[in-house]
Amino acid sequence: MQDPNTNTGTAPSPRRLAVLISGEGTNLQALIDAQNTPSLPNTQIVLVLSNRKNARGLIRASTSHPHPIPTAYIGLQPFLRSNPGKTREDYDVEVARIVLRAKPDAVVCAGWMHIVSEGFLDVLKGTRVLDGEEVLEREVPVINIHPALFGQFDGTHAVERGFEAFQKGEVDELGVMVHRVVKEVDRGEPLIQRRVEVVKGEAIEAYEERLHKVEWEIIVEATRMVLDELQLPL
Repeated sequence: MQDPNTNTGTAPSPRRLAVLISGEGTNLQALIDAQNTPSLPNTQIVLVLSNRKNARGLIRASTSHPHPIPTAYIGLQPFLRSNPGKTREDYDVEVARIVLRAKPDAVVCAGWMHIVSEGFLDVLKGTRVLDGEEVLEREVPVINIHPALFGQFDGTHAVERGFEAFQKGEVDELGVMVHRVVKEVDRGEPLIQRRVEVVKGEAIEAYEERLHKVEWEIIVEATRMVLDELQLPL
C-alpha cells in the first residue's frame, strides 16, 4: 500500500479506490463523478472489477473522462471450470489478489452481487499473505452499499422484500445503508443509514427511483468517511 510519507512532491498522491460491481454501475458512476471534487477530494478510482462480463459498469469505467479507469473481469463459474478442484473461496482469494495488485487504500462494493468469503477479507486485512504478493502495511477497509436499514432485510432482493413488507404493513420504514463488510452478510457496522420515503399503494419503480438517488449520495459520503479515517494526505 502507498506510504504517504514517501511522496516528496508538493501535491500528495491520490487516495486510491477499487470498486467491485456486477451490473449497471450507477453507484459506480456516482463515485466516478465525485472523484477529485469537494465531495471526494484527491481520490482516484484505480480499478473497477466485475464478476459479470457484460456489466455496463465496465463500460462506464473504460469510457470515463478525463481518463479511462482500468477494469477487470473474473466470473465464478468460468473460474471454477478453468481451475478443476478449486472452490468458491479460491475464487474469492483470486479476486482479492487482483484487487491488491491495484494497491487500493479502500475497496467499495457498489452493487457487487457476490457474498465475499472470510478468505477475501483476511487477505484485505493483511492476516493472510498470498504467495508472490507484498505484505500489506495496513488493513484495506472494505465497505458495501445495501438497500435496507441495518438488520432489516439482509441478503438478496432486499428492495423487493422491503417494499412488499411495507405495503403489507409489516414494517413502518425503509431505507439504505453503507456498512463495513464482515463475514456475516450485511451485518457490518453501518457507516451511514438513511431512510427513504415509501408510499402506500405506489409502484415499486417510484420507490426505487427515490432509493437510488439516496444511494448515489451516501456511497460517496461513506467512501470519504473511510478514506478520511486512514488520514491520508489531501
